[in-house]
Amino acid sequence: MAKRDFYRVLGVERGADADTIKKAYRKLAMASHPDRNAGDAEAEARFREIGEAYEVLKDETKRAAYDRFGHAAFEGGPGQRPGPDFGADFADVFDDLFGEFMGGARRRRRGAGQRGADLRYNMEIGLEEAFAGKQARIRVPTAQACQACNGSGADDPKATAICASCGGHGKVRAQQGFFSIERSCPACGGAGRVIRDPCRACGGAGRVQKERTLNVTVPPGVDDGMRIRLSGEGEAGVQGGPAGDLYIVLAIAPHPLFRRDGATVYCPVPIKIATAALGGNIDVPTIEGKLAKIQIPPGTQTGRQFRLRGKGMTEVRGSARGDMIVETVVETPLRLTPRQKELLQEFDRAGGHHPECEGFFARVKELWKDLTD
Repeated sequence: MAKRDFYRVLGVERGADADTIKKAYRKLAMASHPDRNAGDAEAEARFREIGEAYEVLKDETKRAAYDRFGHAAFEGGPGQRPGPDFGADFADVFDDLFGEFMGGARRRRRGAGQRGADLRYNMEIGLEEAFAGKQARIRVPTAQACQACNGSGADDPKATAICASCGGHGKVRAQQGFFSIERSCPACGGAGRVIRDPCRACGGAGRVQKERTLNVTVPPGVDDGMRIRLSGEGEAGVQGGPAGDLYIVLAIAPHPLFRRDGATVYCPVPIKIATAALGGNIDVPTIEGKLAKIQIPPGTQTGRQFRLRGKGMTEVRGSARGDMIVETVVETPLRLTPRQKELLQEFDRAGGHHPECEGFFARVKELWKDLTD
């Protein structure tokens, strides 16, 4: 079967630059990769064809020969046919497929220590603290740079040797099937060097376990689940590597009076039956610890809402505030005296307009016209 034109295989023009060719190769190689197309012989053949085309077109010398002589330029004898270089070029595809698994190892500077791990600290605060913000002091157990060796892990920072396992590269390559995978060297932890005389204080790790006290600023308006990032306050790096970050994850404790939804605060307020029937003024609490006056109109029912603009939560990125919604709950009195019962019975006999009750029983009669007491 005749070979297809390499430019057509990658879907690029003959005058395409190296970056365009590389991008086309990455896209096609990821789509046809055998791991994504298990058992698909056509995808595997397509993958090899793509790799063969890229192997030629990425190299200026090979590309010039191909442009002049076509496929005949590489058919001079055994071993002359170009094939995909899985050890080098395929790692570019792994950058996109597996992110830091390959990319982190490939980008790690030779001889550099490992970055410390990120830490998480769960902090619970009250709704009022979320509204106004707060300053908090927290104690975090973490790995810190060893002061005895300045984080190098060695009694003498100069007394180190190139790692024999990786040759100082900080990474090793393992063959798996028809391609190879790079990973951090287990012998040196990716540093590329090994310590001859480990520090006695930290055992060569370059860090020790200690508890630190940190000051944390919680800004006004934070919500449940938000994170505060403290750069460089995580675990110390290994053998002089950079420290990780500390993430403060916030949880807002339930409030006995208020319920929050974003920047809006809801407050259910019980009112007496006489106030609901006749109307009147009531004082309601607000999130900043003050009272606001609300006028209750006559005939107010349970569930009626009153909006207090600008009395809700502070917005985390600005000075604006949300609203507060007051929800009325009409309370029926308990433990009535004989005189109160007599007055209520007299009131009931006098009648009155009860639209909810009257409407409900009217609908009942419409559904069951023959319904009797």
